[in-house]
Amino acid sequence: DQTLYSTLSDMSDTISDNVIGTETEGINRERVEMMVAIYEIADFCICSEVIQDQLLITIKDFNTRNELLTRNTNLTEEREQLLTTIKALKDQLAIKNEDFTAEQKELLSKNDNLMKQNEKLNQQNNDLQKRLGEMERWKCYQSSLFYLSSERKSWTESRRYCTERGANLIIINNREEQEFVRKWSDKDRVWIGLTDSDVEGSWKWVDGSTPTSGFWMSAEPDEYRGENCALIVVGEWADHPCTEEFNWMCERSTV
Repeated sequence: DQTLYSTLSDMSDTISDNVIGTETEGINRERVEMMVAIYEIADFCICSEVIQDQLLITIKDFNTRNELLTRNTNLTEEREQLLTTIKALKDQLAIKNEDFTAEQKELLSKNDNLMKQNEKLNQQNNDLQKRLGEMERWKCYQSSLFYLSSERKSWTESRRYCTERGANLIIINNREEQEFVRKWSDKDRVWIGLTDSDVEGSWKWVDGSTPTSGFWMSAEPDEYRGENCALIVVGEWADHPCTEEFNWMCERSTV
């Protein structure tokens, strides 16, 4: 188009030059002017086509720009929707995290309680096992149950052990009981429920009664060094300091 435009322009200039020549030569002036007008019109048409092409390009660019703006608007809306969705998900996650934390604390609390209950049950089981072990050491004789310890305590602690189990240190009322205790205790030294702690020389059983029979060793009781509690030594009685530790025997009535 640019080349055609240049060609027509050159032709128009040539015609103008020829017009001057034709006046000299006597050619019809009106005819020449008509020819010039025709070429100018052609020149104008070519310029119009160029402008039209440029206008079409501009319109195309404008449409492209509008499409880009529309796409940008859509992308912006999608971005806002995504941000809204992300915020909602974050809020849900925060709520679930709070719920999880609360459940975790509750589970930890339950676990602590279960551990405490387990410890308590283990302790109870140990106590029961110990009691069962103790029960195996109880023997029935006549109308009473008797228990011979496997550990050693003072006279006072031995008596406390018996009373905590509904019994007391053994009271020997006759030779049969004395023989029963002698055989069971064998060579051990065993506390019995006899003491003169309240009144020196006045021996009493733990139930407050006075012995009707005595199975003291020779020269016993000798009251040496505040020996206020009685025990069996190789089947016979002897007094001894109450604070020393020996085995003991409990007695509990079955009636």
